[in-house]
Amino acid sequence: MSKTVRDDLERDVTFRFPPRRIVCLCPCLTETLFALGLDKQVVGRTRYCIHPAQRVPSVTVVGGTRDVDIDHVRALRPDLVIAAKEENPQQVVELLADAVPAFVCDVTDYESALRTITNLGNLTDRVRQADALVRRIRTAFAELQPKTTRRVAYLVWREPYMAAGRDTYISALLEKCSLENVCKALPARYPEVTIESLRRLTPTWILLSSEPFPFNESHSAELAGQIPTAQIVRVDGEMFGWYGNRMLAAAEYFRKLIRRLDAPGDR
Repeated sequence: MSKTVRDDLERDVTFRFPPRRIVCLCPCLTETLFALGLDKQVVGRTRYCIHPAQRVPSVTVVGGTRDVDIDHVRALRPDLVIAAKEENPQQVVELLADAVPAFVCDVTDYESALRTITNLGNLTDRVRQADALVRRIRTAFAELQPKTTRRVAYLVWREPYMAAGRDTYISALLEKCSLENVCKALPARYPEVTIESLRRLTPTWILLSSEPFPFNESHSAELAGQIPTAQIVRVDGEMFGWYGNRMLAAAEYFRKLIRRLDAPGDR
């Protein structure tokens, strides 16, 4: 049978239901599909879809998130392609939609991340599993109990420095941890920032993500010398940037991070 649903871009998508062949173009959504028990249905992924590490190697790679091989996707004869607005360029999505049914997710905050899990359950006939996952995530995040609010800047890129700003999933997770994103008021979702502007924003902590730019210890030391009033800490970018099933592990990661922030001497 066929089913028609409306995706996050307000597009009607008609596809075979339940889909037996799925191509997923977003790493965290690929991981979530496996968590919902769709190992046999996922037949295509991007090279960045690396989790779960023991199970994805058998899935065909169709390029990257931004350079999808459209012909390769079509050759897999998918019943449904699942994409993400932030990960996959509009042109790629439009080309795919001309060839195969493509559902686009748009995640900008905590609630839309949970809604996406629910949507995946509805799309794939895994409603019970998706609802159970959402409940577990809500419970895990409800147990986060920060003692105080800290001002933080979360950097995702270097040369130029770029930060997670307004209307981003990362910023929403910072707020869940009672971390005030000092870059939220800047006029871009991922604004460029300078050392001087970071000093003016007076963050207590500057968080250096492991992705998409792989900040290392030398970068931490450099920033510490330039902005001595802030503590510099490198963090796991997957925990802050990957939604879906990864949110369960993220809640525990944040609990440990909060404990570190609340420790005497901020150490």
